[in-house]
Amino acid sequence: MGEAMLPRHGGFKNLRTFQIARLVYDGTVIFCDRFVERRSRTRDQMVQAARSGVQNIAEGSLASATSKESEIKLTNVARASLGELLLDYEDFLRQRGLRQWHKEAPEAQAVRASYRMSDRSDRSDRSDRSDRSDRSDRSDKSDRSDRSDPLSLRTASPEVAANTLLCLIHQASALLRNQIRRLEQDFLHQGGMRERMTQARLAVRREAEAPPTCPQCGKAMRRRLVRIGRRAGEAFWGCTGFPDCRGVRNNRD
Repeated sequence: MGEAMLPRHGGFKNLRTFQIARLVYDGTVIFCDRFVERRSRTRDQMVQAARSGVQNIAEGSLASATSKESEIKLTNVARASLGELLLDYEDFLRQRGLRQWHKEAPEAQAVRASYRMSDRSDRSDRSDRSDRSDRSDRSDKSDRSDRSDPLSLRTASPEVAANTLLCLIHQASALLRNQIRRLEQDFLHQGGMRERMTQARLAVRREAEAPPTCPQCGKAMRRRLVRIGRRAGEAFWGCTGFPDCRGVRNNRD
C-alpha cells in the first residue's frame, strides 16, 4: 500500500528532457565564456535561465511522489526558462547580423540527428516518465551529456554555436510540452497524493468493516444481539444461513 501512495520518483537523469537541458546548460556556459562580456547582465541571465531549465526538471521529478501539481508546475517553469534563453540566442544572432537557421535547414537537421538519443527512447519516449522507471542510478550509455564539450562549442563560430544551442532548446521545449501533457493526463486519471491517501484509507476502512465469514459454512455473517439470559443485549456474529447453519463468532473476532 505504501508503494501505491508513494510511487517511484526521482529518476530525472533518465529523462530525455533533463539530458538535453543539461547539454544546453553546459553549452551555454561555454558560449557565454567565449562570446558574451563577463560583466554583462545578459551573461548572468543566460546562464541562470539555462540552469533553471535543468534544476526545475530535477526538482519536479523529485517532488512527484507527494505532489503531482508541483511536478507539473516545476516542469512548466523549466520550459519557460528555456523559452527565455531561446530569445537571448535569437537576439544574439539578430543584433550581430548573423543567420538564424530555419528548422528544416541542413545544418539544423544535422544537429538534431547528431544529438538525438537512442532509437528505443525515440520510439517509445518512455524516458520522460521517470516516476515509473526510477532508474537514476543506472549507467545510461545513451546519455552523451557527460562528455567534455559535447557540442564542440569551444571551436565553433558564433553563428554555429548559437544556432546549435537554439536547435537543442527547441528540442527540449517540444519534449517538455509533451511531458507536461502526460503529467496532466496522469493527474486526471490517477489523482495526487491526497486522492491516493483517501483511497487507501477508505480501503482499510472497508476491510475493517467487512463482516467475517461463518466458520462452519463460509457464508457471510451479520451482527445479532443475545435476546435472553445474563448476556442479553450483547452483540455477536451470526451466520446468515440461520437456521440451517448455527455458526457464530464472538463480536471481538
